[in-house]
Amino acid sequence: MKRFYYLAGVVLTVMAIYSCSEDTAGIGQSLTSATDQLDITTEDIEVDSTRTIIADSVFTLGNSSYLGRVRDPETLADVKSEFTTQFHVLDDMFISPDSKFVSRGEDGLAAADSCDIILYVSSPYNAKDSLSSVKMKIYELQNTLEEGTRYYSSFDPIANNFVRTNGLNKGKMLTFLNQLDTDEERDESSYLNNIRITLNAPYTAPDGTTYNNYGTYLIRMYHQHPEYFRNSYSFSHNVCPGFFFQVADGYGFYSKLSNIGLRTFYRLQDEDSVANYSFTLASTKEVLQTTYVTNDKKALEKLAAEKEHTYLKTPAGLFTEVALPIKKIKQGHESDSLIAAKITFQRLNNQKTDTRMFGVPQTLLMLPKDSLKSFFEGNNLPDNKLTYIVKYNYNGSTYKNNNTYNFTNISNLITTLWNMRQKGMVENPNWEAEHPDWNKVVLVPVNYNSSTSTSVDHDMSLTSIRLVGGTNNPNDPVKVSVVYGKFREK
Repeated sequence: MKRFYYLAGVVLTVMAIYSCSEDTAGIGQSLTSATDQLDITTEDIEVDSTRTIIADSVFTLGNSSYLGRVRDPETLADVKSEFTTQFHVLDDMFISPDSKFVSRGEDGLAAADSCDIILYVSSPYNAKDSLSSVKMKIYELQNTLEEGTRYYSSFDPIANNFVRTNGLNKGKMLTFLNQLDTDEERDESSYLNNIRITLNAPYTAPDGTTYNNYGTYLIRMYHQHPEYFRNSYSFSHNVCPGFFFQVADGYGFYSKLSNIGLRTFYRLQDEDSVANYSFTLASTKEVLQTTYVTNDKKALEKLAAEKEHTYLKTPAGLFTEVALPIKKIKQGHESDSLIAAKITFQRLNNQKTDTRMFGVPQTLLMLPKDSLKSFFEGNNLPDNKLTYIVKYNYNGSTYKNNNTYNFTNISNLITTLWNMRQKGMVENPNWEAEHPDWNKVVLVPVNYNSSTSTSVDHDMSLTSIRLVGGTNNPNDPVKVSVVYGKFREK
């Protein structure tokens, strides 16, 4: 037991040193003395290989939507993101009875004065493109997105017959800068940049009934079937399956949507006065959203074929695969304790100075290659055993090396994969040949905040970088720096 506590203390000390230094030389001398019973040794071991792999499509049932189309200055190919969304109904949602409504339709029943969809856009792809215009089309869905179904970024709502024929179909020319609001409004500290799409044209519901606008349809459905508004599931299956937002023409606009609302405005009689009212149905994490990404596959294949480095590119673009040197690390050290293992990936600076170059991924996930789909589909979180999250290291960091992604201790991953191999080889001599990816991990750009996030989502923003590596790497090799510990025999 004393040995266990002693080793645990050494591990903690090594981790502290590892987190602040890129050089493992001298770690053993700094931790042990001639009277200690533990021998510490260090070694730098080259990875077996690194290469770029094409993401093809990624799991997209996250909490963020992206909209737009831009021309990638790196490939001169277009990248487009479109999305579908449902709307959340609060448990206590209430709309006053028909008798309270001042707003009326031609048939004398309650009606909405107006209705719109508001998209809150967070930031432009490039400040110079804040007035670049694209044409968007909003389609009503005829089928709702279903819980338990795996929707990937290749999911095309139109091709999959999710869009209602002769349903709501609204066009909108838009720019990132909302030109309907005044400069004075935009200068307010509380102002949130937005795009508004009015839904005030006559709307014909699936049952053939025509309403003066979409908001009137929602109000009438509530009055006729309040049970449809008891929860989001009932609402999406009986009233509004959702909408598909398509980029129909133009490029230069690309933005994350921080929030989406379906708003209805109407007037009620309040005692002796008439008052304005509204209700908003929001697209939140309680409902389903998908992102449909269109990339130029030939352009991605051309980048993936480059051998002098590897790539990370989003949305749904390129990942980096790393074959860890697990056998080299473990063989000859089977009886040693693997105290720590660190690997650093160096970013190569852009070759072009175009201000429209895509950004740098800020957060990377490392995970076993065979878990690439199951991790995201299972809504898993990093465990620091098989999966690891790191932030981009640039300026002001405690690390000596800069412009990097530093995984400071992947020893649990190495040990777990080694033990899995050993067990497999005992049971089946051909196990390794049958599992060629057993020692491979993948680097994936993601969105994740350890203090607020309940899931890890693929990064769907515009990013693209090169990393040191590749089969013809002209730079220093990518290495795993390991620290071994071994108790001396008495």
